[in-house]
Amino acid sequence: MAEKLESVFRTNDKLGNGPEWSAVEVLEDELVEDQYQGWLLAIGWQGSIGGISFVAGTIVQGLITLNNPDYEPEQWHGTLLTIAAVAIAIAINTLLAKALPVAEFFILILHVVGLFAIIIPLLVMAPKNSARVALLEITNSGGWSTTGTSFMVAEEVQNASETLPQAILWGVGLNAILGYLCVFTLCFTITDIPALLDSKTGFPFLQLFSDVTKSNAGTAVMAAIVIITLVFCVVSEVATASRQIWAFARDDGLPFSKFLRRVKPGWNIPLNSLWVSLGFGIVIALINLGSSVALNAIVSLTISALASSYILSIGCVISKRLRGEPMPASRFSLGRWGLAVNVIAEVFLVSFFFFCFFPTAMPVDPQTMNWSVVMFGGITVFATGYYVAGGRKLYRPPSLIQNRDI
Repeated sequence: MAEKLESVFRTNDKLGNGPEWSAVEVLEDELVEDQYQGWLLAIGWQGSIGGISFVAGTIVQGLITLNNPDYEPEQWHGTLLTIAAVAIAIAINTLLAKALPVAEFFILILHVVGLFAIIIPLLVMAPKNSARVALLEITNSGGWSTTGTSFMVAEEVQNASETLPQAILWGVGLNAILGYLCVFTLCFTITDIPALLDSKTGFPFLQLFSDVTKSNAGTAVMAAIVIITLVFCVVSEVATASRQIWAFARDDGLPFSKFLRRVKPGWNIPLNSLWVSLGFGIVIALINLGSSVALNAIVSLTISALASSYILSIGCVISKRLRGEPMPASRFSLGRWGLAVNVIAEVFLVSFFFFCFFPTAMPVDPQTMNWSVVMFGGITVFATGYYVAGGRKLYRPPSLIQNRDI
């Protein structure tokens, strides 16, 4: 999938908003796909701000539980910590926007070095599973009948058609290596799954750190690496989400587009879009006060919305190839393997999208039901209604104005 998205970015230096990919790749009058993709990306990126902030905030809450046996965790505590993470990300994107590249470079170092600072103590100090247990034994904790079931800031980047594909490939490649290293470490060092799942911290990995190090201080240091990385992940999500809705609003794809696309002189950042992202983050955090089930559904909706937007983008390329139409000029081509790579990526995404709506466990009840399917349907109906009611008259396809000065 990374190879496919890389080839898309290679076609144009100014493509930063999802609909601009499909608008360039298909007939100009096929605006419905553009609208759906823009809305799905907007929901996906905005939802990810609250989702990742919630994880960071509740990990802090888990650490407090671990260090203070008398502490009684409350939902509103996690909500406030979530809002704090969102506020920090907004502040950095607003006041330290020019320093973001430097900050993200140091976070990359922390990301790599920090991973080894976590897995080395686990490998050295933790009891080990046998290779057969670690690699071949599958634990089905979801109640499923089969184990198989239980398993864009481009517009601010110089020379985007060259830089972004490299960033995608390096990012995917590096994190694939680190991810597999982490997974194999956990497979060999997790020996008592039920005990970890019953941890009072709410996070099995915190209990694992504590069991292995036998030290609350050691656990806090290892967890701090995760928390700092997550907070700066929120910083990146805010930067992407705010600029995505700014780009979509610039093409009049959203309600109140005039407000969203406004950039105040001297700021050089989409400040209004940043405030909207702050609002979304706070609202998502507040949902936790009423229902953790609803919050989990929103997190699931984030994943399914982003996946569906990728499906549309890659599907447009497949359609164009099958019709024998020439692809836009680019600095990179998948050559004769292009269609095969497109189809493989599409099949993977479609199956992944399907499982995004599965309930978390069996049997299904209101608590384990994955309500994101209802939310996804509601967003689709709303986007369709907005487009039919008047959005189609306002929306300007990027393919008609992609050469404008920005």
